[in-house]
Amino acid sequence: MGFGSHVLLFWLFQFVLLSSMLLKEAEAEQHLYNVTSLRGRKQVSGCNLFQGRWVIDPSYPLYDSSSCPFIDAEFDCLKYGRPDKQYLKYSWQPDSCAVPRFDGGDFLRRYRGKRIMFVGDSLSLNMWESLSCMIHASVPNAKTSFVRKETLSSVSFEEYGVTLLLYRTPYLVDIVKQKVGRVLTLNSIQAGKFWKDMDVLIFNSWHWWTHTGKAQPWDYIQDGQTLLKDMDRLEAFYKGMSTWARWVDLNVDPSQTKVFFQGISPTHYTGKEWNSRKKNCLGELEPLSGSTYPGGAPPAASVVNKVLSSITKPVYLLDITTLSQLRKDAHPSTYSGEHSGTDCSHWCLPGLPDTWNQLLYAALTM
Repeated sequence: MGFGSHVLLFWLFQFVLLSSMLLKEAEAEQHLYNVTSLRGRKQVSGCNLFQGRWVIDPSYPLYDSSSCPFIDAEFDCLKYGRPDKQYLKYSWQPDSCAVPRFDGGDFLRRYRGKRIMFVGDSLSLNMWESLSCMIHASVPNAKTSFVRKETLSSVSFEEYGVTLLLYRTPYLVDIVKQKVGRVLTLNSIQAGKFWKDMDVLIFNSWHWWTHTGKAQPWDYIQDGQTLLKDMDRLEAFYKGMSTWARWVDLNVDPSQTKVFFQGISPTHYTGKEWNSRKKNCLGELEPLSGSTYPGGAPPAASVVNKVLSSITKPVYLLDITTLSQLRKDAHPSTYSGEHSGTDCSHWCLPGLPDTWNQLLYAALTM
């Protein structure tokens, strides 16, 4: 074989090698894109915001509950007699990076003239009030307007034209009054017309899917053309969430609207989940150490992952489940102005939802 043939073979080999490398890089990028659409930019930046541990931070809390005009009685634990304050002093520390400290002034400047809407149940209310208080603490003298209604509420920071809205809809899909009674319709989202043209949407659903008896606000479930007295609640949640996913794909313009899904917020009604002899969250004074929860992930979290993997539009999962499971100490328990009994499903303000909003801020700015 001549010298020219050896040169040709050498360059042919280099070409094949380069092509193989480029193909692998393209596959890796495609994988990152797929993960990004499900999990958000935390993978692309090399920072998993949601894997980490709780550490004591003397600079917390981020605001004083008595100076925030937006907190509901059900979340105002200090006002209603909670004696311990250690739960206010924890910040979330990811393993692989630092969370930027929340800056309400920066937030207002970035989102001047924008509308940010939380859509969901009382966990959305918890997060909406938290963000309103966090921003208010940065600009305490800013002129605000505050409207609380059953379905649509808002806090506006008028000088900046920034409006934080809350649309209350526990199932995301509709409950429709029919002749037979109240019907939970798994394939209908009429309320979606109120969510259009927002700059940021943060969705949440799950807790009400488990309600039964008098706490259940519907009489029948409609699945397609079939009317049912009841069905497996996880299956119903999956079908309702799939309807929401189709709504996102059909109605969201990613160049105008960023979409988030607030991961499943855990409850702490069963002490054995975190290897405790206590019945529930009452009297819990500190988080679990480490970064894993003994009870494992709630089944609804896998439903959320499955649905998000089917959406073609970019949706960022605020994957707050595990970090919230570690905060068995952060619930109102009996220190709530509007709950009889022990509340181990909502969260004190200031408190854990402030971290959810810090992670939202990080996702929007990093």
